[in-house]
Amino acid sequence: MDDFKNDFGDLTDRATGQMLHNLIERKQKFDKAKVLHLYILWTTMLASFFFLYYVTKFVIGPYSYSFAAMFSVFVSSSFHVFITMILAGLFGATKILYEKKEKKEKEYHALRCEIIDRSKDLWKEEAWKKRHHVYQKMKKDWDINLFHASK
Repeated sequence: MDDFKNDFGDLTDRATGQMLHNLIERKQKFDKAKVLHLYILWTTMLASFFFLYYVTKFVIGPYSYSFAAMFSVFVSSSFHVFITMILAGLFGATKILYEKKEKKEKEYHALRCEIIDRSKDLWKEEAWKKRHHVYQKMKKDWDINLFHASK
């Protein structure tokens, strides 16, 4: 907290500084969740693509004369069932991580909007004239836009 207070000097009081610090933490948590979701999503898509290519080349192609033969070959290999279960788990993980990412984004956006709405209460008198310095620093250092409430 003291390091944060030193970043803005006398432009913010202690409560405003704490709110801005909490906003930065939520932004960082949201960014981490977004990156993790993206990595899992791409891993799932690539793994699914390669597995479908493998199934098409080695199961569907040679045994396309009969659905029963294709199904029998697919189910008889524990490798196929194992990879299918892994892919199902990856799709489930992608969905869960997406929901967590959305939740963190809502929390971050709600706090950001609250700071924007309460800006008249947070910066009084002389500090109001210098608040744009805080806004610019937040935008430059942490990519947090406090000038407008829209995403």
